[in-house]
This record gives sequence, C-alpha cells and structure tokens, in this order.
Amino acid sequence: MQREEKQLEASLDALLNQVADLKNSLGSFIYKLENEYDRLTWPSVLDSFALLSGQLNTLNKVLKHEKTPLFRNQVIIPLVLSPDRDEDLMRQTEGRVPVFSHEVVPDHLRTKPDPEVEEQEKQLTTDAARIGADAAQKQIQSLNKMCSNLLEKISKEERESESGGLRPNKQTFNPADTNALVAAVAFGKGLSNWRPSGSSGPGQPGQPGAGTILAGASGLQQVQMAGAPNQQQTMLSGVQMAQAGQPGKMPSGIKTNIKSASMHPYQR
Repeated sequence: MQREEKQLEASLDALLNQVADLKNSLGSFIYKLENEYDRLTWPSVLDSFALLSGQLNTLNKVLKHEKTPLFRNQVIIPLVLSPDRDEDLMRQTEGRVPVFSHEVVPDHLRTKPDPEVEEQEKQLTTDAARIGADAAQKQIQSLNKMCSNLLEKISKEERESESGGLRPNKQTFNPADTNALVAAVAFGKGLSNWRPSGSSGPGQPGQPGAGTILAGASGLQQVQMAGAPNQQQTMLSGVQMAQAGQPGKMPSGIKTNIKSASMHPYQR
C-alpha cells in the first residue's frame, strides 16, 4: 500500500512539473501575442507552437507510462466547503480560486461535461448515425478532394514565389535604344539634315532669306478697283519682317488694313 502511495505521489509530482512547464510556455506565448504583436514574426510563432506541441507530447507520454497509475481510478472527495477566503488555496492556485465553496466545486471536480454539452454530443452522434455508409464515403472523398486542391494551390504559390525571388527581374527595355532616343530628342544626334530644294537663301540654311521676303513684299501695290475711280483699297499696310540679328525666326505675320468702298467693286 505504501509503495502504491509513493508511486502515486511521484507520478503526481512529474505530472505537475510537466503541467507547470506547459503553463509557463502558454503564458509566455500569450504575453507575446498581446504586447509584442507589432514585432512578432511568423517563424517565432511557429517556434512557440512547436514548443507547446513538444510539451503536450511529453505530458501524454507521462500519462501513458507503465509506471504511472490510472488516475481515473482515483476519487477526489471534498472534505470541507467554506465560503470564506482561503489563503493557502489562493497561493496554490495562483489567485484563480479564492474560495472552495459549493459554487466552484462542481466546476473544478467535474468528471463529465455539462448536461447541455452532453445533449449536443448525443444529437451530433444521432445525426452522424443517420448518414449511410455510401453518403458518408462520398462526403469524405469530396472533402479530401477539396483539401488536395487547396494544398496543391498553396504548394504552387510557394514554388512560384521561391522561383521568383531567386531569378532576377526580366528586363523589358533596351538601354542602347533608350539612350539613342534621349540623345536624338535632347541634342538632335543622328537626325538627318535634309531640307526642300530652293527653300534656303543667303541667310540661315533651310530658312528663307530677308531679300526674298522683301522682294515679295515690294510687289504688293495699292490696286484701284474697277467701277470706283475715287476709291482705292489698300491691300497691304505693313509687313513685319524678321530681324536680321535673329536668324531662324519666321515673320510674325502680315498685317492688312482694308478699307471698305462705298460701291461694290463688281457692281454692274
């Protein structure tokens, strides 16, 4: 009897140590999620999950060990129930259970779920039993197909992202053509000097000379209109010529001042 009691105490101590480690890991992970979420990275989250998973596996191994007694065969009976505050209970539960009264005992010493939960489980079990084997197999196959397609898409996206990060970005332009285009627009490099024949005069090449413009302007005279001997129409009042000191500029325009005649020039 004493041997069994010692074995039970040793198993409880080992179980308490594993649970304490698991509690500390959970508390640290929750603290990171609540206070360090802006600096939290996905690899660190995966490391925390891996640590928790390893501790849970260790806890299951302790429970399944051959030297661990079956705790389900042990019965816990509350000896004293009091509505008063218990300091020892507060210290052992780290402030979570201040009193051990009839209100908290059913929750902490419960070995079965709530009646509402039991009823829901029974309802789910009944609904599952109504589905035939063929229908259940079809639903399982459909779910497996959906999961396989989703996993395939995720794997494809991962492969494309990895390959896209390894290979350099493909160049979509030719630097030589770009430089030639910029030089042609900015400096006229590579452009031909072709101009129409007879358009150049003694001045700037490719621009009409001042002599040509003056000769054309001198040919414009005041014309006397037929049928109106005393009325003249001034065809040209002045011509603004390009200044000789500003080569390459065209005349700004020809200004005319036409006086209306009292009689129509083509009146019969």
